[in-house]
Amino acid sequence: MSDNSTRAIADSYDRLADEYARQLFNELQGKPLDRELLNRFAAETAGRGEVCDMGCGPGQVARYLRDLGAKVFGLDLSARMVEKARQLNPDIRFKEGNMLALDLADGTLAGIASFYSIVNHPRESLPAVFREMERVLQPNGLLLLAFHMGDEVVEVNELWGQPVSMNFFFFEPSKVIAQMEMCGFRVEEVIERGPYAPEV
Repeated sequence: MSDNSTRAIADSYDRLADEYARQLFNELQGKPLDRELLNRFAAETAGRGEVCDMGCGPGQVARYLRDLGAKVFGLDLSARMVEKARQLNPDIRFKEGNMLALDLADGTLAGIASFYSIVNHPRESLPAVFREMERVLQPNGLLLLAFHMGDEVVEVNELWGQPVSMNFFFFEPSKVIAQMEMCGFRVEEVIERGPYAPEV
């Protein structure tokens, strides 16, 4: 993915940060399966070191994991999202970062929770993302990855009343699994869920 595309995504999320937080910071209250998966993730990484909420937005996943006792920090491409996450979660560390070039040492993370953080990356960028994730995870570290299923690309120029410039990519699980395995991951479980009512 080009530097210009990366910058456009960051700029778009900078503009969305306030409304994004208003719309989604409490979203897990209505997502029972997501909470159960995070409960399992927190239990399986407990006592093994830090975990990262990658593509953290305003920090709702990091907040949930911290409340479960996880040693968690958040990372996001958008400086404004990081600022918003710090405001909403002053007891959690957040930092700017790019999934394509993580400023993290090899083998340092017990786990990565990546909820919809790959959705703005085209398929050809996913191997680079997965190689970076695999690099920073401990041996037998855990990745919890969520994304939208399908094969379409949705171009978005406006969201919540703000002008944006980014694409949302949907992925077939089998193709994501194949790319993850090529990058050194062993996929333990795949769960597909339909939308939560009314539209999530």
